[in-house]
Amino acid sequence: MDVTKDKVALTDTIAVGELEAENIIRRSAMAESLLNGKKLLVVDDEPDILAVLEEEILQSCPACTIDKATNYEKGAELLKTDHYDIVILDIMGVRGFDLLEIAVSRSFKVGMLTAHALSPEALKKSHDMGARAYLPKDKLGELVPFLEDILQYEYKTGWQHLMDKLENYFDKTFGSYWKTKAGIQTWY
Repeated sequence: MDVTKDKVALTDTIAVGELEAENIIRRSAMAESLLNGKKLLVVDDEPDILAVLEEEILQSCPACTIDKATNYEKGAELLKTDHYDIVILDIMGVRGFDLLEIAVSRSFKVGMLTAHALSPEALKKSHDMGARAYLPKDKLGELVPFLEDILQYEYKTGWQHLMDKLENYFDKTFGSYWKTKAGIQTWY
């Protein structure tokens, strides 16, 4: 009996087992995303933004399906003819609020995404029209957790959670009295 060979073999087996365990954990974490298996529609007039959104989502959630549109007409057609678990709409360039109205009428969960229409008024309008979230484009790196929140939380709780995450960002962007000016202190 060679104790040294047995120790080496045992050490190799443990190392392989640890590597397999890490791979299982990594695959498990990907499989745990609430977006996996979901169907998403993303509407934005900027093809590069669509590509970034698709990459961000599929990197974390490879088992989800993404439809894309670059204009109001295609977005409206897809909203009227297909079913989506989440819809992500740009506000400017694709008539995002008009698309939001269609999506909400079909009971789709919607996140508004914007850079040019980033304002307290657009945030309030998004909320009042039934969107589940309002996401600045410079927060694209945090997109997947925001989308998971849209699926996980009910309407009011979701907005409360969103404000918990972004209130400091909005305070810095809009100024300290933005909630009062826009009349949105009471809805979250």
